[in-house]
Order: sequence, then C-alpha cells, then structure tokens
Amino acid sequence: MRAAVVIPVFNHEARVAEVIGEARQLGLPIFVVDDGSTDGTPRVLEGLEGITVLRHPVNQGKGAALLTGFAAAAPTCDWALTIDADGQHLPVDGRALLAIAGQGKRLLVVGNRQGMAGEHVPWTSRFGRTFSNFWVWVSGGPWIADSQSGFRLYPLPEALDLGVQARRYQFEVEILVLARRQGMATVEVPVSVVYQPKGVRVSHFRPWHDFFRNAATFSRLIFTRLFRWGRSK
Repeated sequence: MRAAVVIPVFNHEARVAEVIGEARQLGLPIFVVDDGSTDGTPRVLEGLEGITVLRHPVNQGKGAALLTGFAAAAPTCDWALTIDADGQHLPVDGRALLAIAGQGKRLLVVGNRQGMAGEHVPWTSRFGRTFSNFWVWVSGGPWIADSQSGFRLYPLPEALDLGVQARRYQFEVEILVLARRQGMATVEVPVSVVYQPKGVRVSHFRPWHDFFRNAATFSRLIFTRLFRWGRSK
C-alpha cells in the first residue's frame, strides 16, 4: 500500500522535530507543510533530513496546508496519513489506521481519540468535539465520535476531488460531510491522545472566532443538503 505522512505545521517549533522523529517509525515518506510559521519552525525543519518540506509564504489555514500536502503526495501515494504537529498524537498509532485501509476499500479513516477527559484536556476541546459531532450529522455527514480529530487517513486522489471549500480547521468537518454525500464510508479507530499542560501546549484555537467560522460552515452545508433534498423530491 502506497501511503505518506502529511504533517501541517504552524508555529510548532517546540514539538515538530519530535513528532517527525516518531513518525519516521512508520517507514513512510513524510511531507511537512509549513503554513506560514513566524517562529523558529522553518529553522527547525531545515535541520531535518529525509523529509519533504513545503511552505506557504503566509498562513492560509490547516485545510489549505492539508491540500498542499495531499497534492504533493498524490503522484506517488494512494493514501495520506495526517498527524498534528502539536504532539497530541502518537504516530505509531497510525499503523491501526493503515491496517483498515489495507483491506482494500476506499474510505476515510478517523482516529478516535481516547482519554479526552484527561487532566490537561481543555473544556473547549471536549465541548467542541460534542458540538461538532452533532452538526456534522445534521449536515448530512456520518455519525462519529470524534469529528475533530486531525489524526486521519485520507484516500488519494479522492480527498482532493471532493470540492471542500473550507481552508482552515473547518476543512476537517466539511470533508466528512462531502465524503458521505459521495458514498464514501468513514471508519473510526481508537487512538491515544496526549495533551500538554496549559502554558506548554500550543493551540491556535480562538473560541469565539472559530465558533462563528464553524457556524458559517455548518450553515452552508445544511443549506446545500436541504437544497439537494428539495431538488430530489
């Protein structure tokens, strides 16, 4: 099975080298997309060998970074395993996601993070996951337990061809909805999660700003679902 690791990065100089080092254990090509980092991330990446680094001159959003990574991997790979650069995932868990894809079906595999009630998990992450799960389903997507997990295995080139409009964090919920509309199944696999203490953890989540972005994305998806349903009657 031809697969690659895609790691979107934005201002993760403290953890990205460790994440990449652990991802090497999978024995897959690694594409790192620096989404306009303004800290020491570019310098850290320059010192690492055996990876492909792609850069956005300015920050475009996580979804845009994922699409850049997918496009770079697609000519030689059939799957893209995405891992967040903040260290919350254990890359070795990617083997469980790859095993599902190894069964030969074209589907989207999501790592269902276990232990989200842990000491250092912020309430915004717990609430956000529950909120997102419900609205993904209302929008016509699958009913899953962790719609906000960034630890995923995407089929290529299908993930590039679904027409996802969101370019920031909302990309990860929109693609679930559009994949289901195209008849692509979504499967969840349990994975570990490691949250660093507050003050150490790097997070770009802005509660109110991202809430309104999420609301706009879900409103658009629900509208298009109703429009499609109305035309089919």
